[in-house]
Amino acid sequence: MLIAGFPAGAWGTNCYLVAPAAGEECVIIDPGHQAAQGVEETLKKHRLKPVAVVLTHGHIDHVASVVPVCGAHDVPAWIHPEDRYMMSDPEKALGRSIGMPLMGELTVGEPDDVHELADGAALKLAGMEFGVSHAPGHTKGSVTFKMPEAADVPQVLFSGDLLFAGSVGRTDLPGGDHAELLESLARVCLPLDDSTVVLSGHGPQTTIGRERASNPYMHGLAAPRRGM
Repeated sequence: MLIAGFPAGAWGTNCYLVAPAAGEECVIIDPGHQAAQGVEETLKKHRLKPVAVVLTHGHIDHVASVVPVCGAHDVPAWIHPEDRYMMSDPEKALGRSIGMPLMGELTVGEPDDVHELADGAALKLAGMEFGVSHAPGHTKGSVTFKMPEAADVPQVLFSGDLLFAGSVGRTDLPGGDHAELLESLARVCLPLDDSTVVLSGHGPQTTIGRERASNPYMHGLAAPRRGM
């Protein structure tokens, strides 16, 4: 498997391109502010053909390049329905005073083809499977994408802004809820194997085991019992 990522734009948001191997179809995750050029360079470097854009949530730092990227390659975007409005109205999602100097640079709106994500879905794209988990707390429509263990890589979790190395996403913006975020951490992250690689929306990669041992927000959480 090939996973190529880079931080983009003013917020340093991680954009990932995922493919079975170089020279094949790929999925683009979270093309945010000023990510379009990096996407094109990564596609060219690894000879990749995008088939879809998938979004962990709707904040502008994760979706700002969705329209140009989808338009350039005629591919759909996938987002949870509770965050879909953010693509067209990013200021409502962030608060009127946040990011205002940057808003004039951005092309807001939806791409031509938008699909909605559902909790528990198995999204099959580019010959790969992405397990979708609704994980509200940072936003109402936040999701994570889990890829199963493969021959050459361990299980991978694209956590968006749910879980970072040593921290978690902020909950002080519209739609944020700290208690809800902790519940999502317990339900989505705690049951995963320690070896699961976590690729976050910001910052370096980590593992579930490392966060279980050292992340203060993970301490004291209990994974929900099966059947609950």
